[in-house]
Amino acid sequence: MNMLPVRKELFWDTDFSKLDPEIHKRLIIERILTLGNMEEFVFLLNTYNNQTLIETIRLLGYLDPKTLSFVVSFFNLNKNDLRCYIKKQSAAPHWI
Repeated sequence: MNMLPVRKELFWDTDFSKLDPEIHKRLIIERILTLGNMEEFVFLLNTYNNQTLIETIRLLGYLDPKTLSFVVSFFNLNKNDLRCYIKKQSAAPHWI
């Protein structure tokens, strides 16, 4: 049985009982960063080392602007190193 100290509502599309912190770390990190609360964020910091968090954040395909600003500031990252930022910048505007 899953004992993750996070709200299962964050994983509405997943079998919460089968979430494994190591196997599903990318999903867990992404959901907690974008939808989680402070207690869940502290869980991330206590569960994964900074290198793991930063590597995962760099690979995420999308972060909303607020979360992007937060992780750049909190982890002292260059937004140009983040896949989600590069992807957003390279997307053509809809009006072209």
